[in-house]
Amino acid sequence: MVLEGSSEALCPPPSLELRPSCNKSQPSPPLGSSSQLPDGVFPEDREPIKYGELIVLGHNGSLANGDKGRRRSRLALYKRTKANGVKPDVIHNVSTPLVSKIGRSTESMIDFVVTDTSGGGGGQSGGAAGEGGGGGQSAQSTISRYACRIMCERSAPYTARIYAAGFDSSKNIFLGERAAKWRTSDGLMDGLTTNGVLVMHPAGEFVSEPAPGVWREISVCGNVFALRETRSAQQRGKLVDNESNTLQDGSLIDLCGATLLWRTPAGLRYTPTLKQLESLRQELNAARPQCPVGFNTLAFPSLAQREIVDKKQPWVYVNCGHVHGYHNWGYRKDKAPAGPGGTVPASTGERECPMCRRVGPYVPLWLGCEGGLYLDAGPPTHAFCPCGHVCSEKTVMGWSQIPLPHGTHAFHAACPFCGTWLTGEQGHIKLIFQGPVD
Repeated sequence: MVLEGSSEALCPPPSLELRPSCNKSQPSPPLGSSSQLPDGVFPEDREPIKYGELIVLGHNGSLANGDKGRRRSRLALYKRTKANGVKPDVIHNVSTPLVSKIGRSTESMIDFVVTDTSGGGGGQSGGAAGEGGGGGQSAQSTISRYACRIMCERSAPYTARIYAAGFDSSKNIFLGERAAKWRTSDGLMDGLTTNGVLVMHPAGEFVSEPAPGVWREISVCGNVFALRETRSAQQRGKLVDNESNTLQDGSLIDLCGATLLWRTPAGLRYTPTLKQLESLRQELNAARPQCPVGFNTLAFPSLAQREIVDKKQPWVYVNCGHVHGYHNWGYRKDKAPAGPGGTVPASTGERECPMCRRVGPYVPLWLGCEGGLYLDAGPPTHAFCPCGHVCSEKTVMGWSQIPLPHGTHAFHAACPFCGTWLTGEQGHIKLIFQGPVD
């Protein structure tokens, strides 16, 4: 999936057809956004105030074709000097808000254009009915054209809240024909997008005690509901009164085809920068790890070199963690079922580790390059299974516990760097390197 951030946000009119009038006690000023600071964000003599960052799961630090212009895999949301969101009226009890609108549509009122792409292993693809075409995107997409809005208070502590649906070209809240809608007890309207906007807040502190919470659905008014029977079911789930739509560090937002991670400035202080990740890579290579069979020195490629296997790149047997150089032997043909007429079975692609004889996938190792997905800046000692993305122990343990939505009502843990479904008992493995023999 791709995010496209606009440098300016549209200011909707004070008259809306369907409006978030619930939770009136909560101020709902939305946010300005861009990964690069647009004009008017803050005076030159002042530091910018960052609300947080949205990070796309399944992209290891950049889009496949690179981050270009407004298209990128990570977006920072900053406070502007002037509000650019919904203005107060007799229904909407807010003051000088900012708004950031996210959806599949490429129309001008959408600040971040989200398109779903198939993640590795199918972990991030949607599976429910879409809201139809429009905006120049694929009609098969399961992401709503006007998926959600994020609103943020303009004064400390800059609380961010999420609401389902967004404004269409007529500057009204838009919901598809098949979306669930109802009238609230005070005579106003609320509803859900066709395939839903799901949110999961971490059960504890995301960086200190990573533990998954419970997936909920957010309505147009920002109310919290239990999940529907399926993503596009007409009957809404039960209202959850004791939970809110307030985003916190580590909150996950699933748009049925794309999953976003919300990181706060406080949480990002615990994550490694690109410079720190490069330093960790150099430390790994400085230890001169060797292939225990070929005795050749192994080296992790530069962070800029992605998906291109280098001849010195380390490979791992994901069922045991032994790290080797690449070799093209060790296939186990006897693990595949016999062919028609009892013919010799084809290879399963699994290899037998020459160190411990365990059989399993044999894949190249890649450093996780998106620092915002890390839970700490610890050494890269573990890898996700079966994709081979390497990061800290705390990071693999945290993400391997998180069930990410898939299809109409399924959940599966996945690698945050590529979206591949995790396999094995734990979903990760400790890497076993052999040092130089000299």
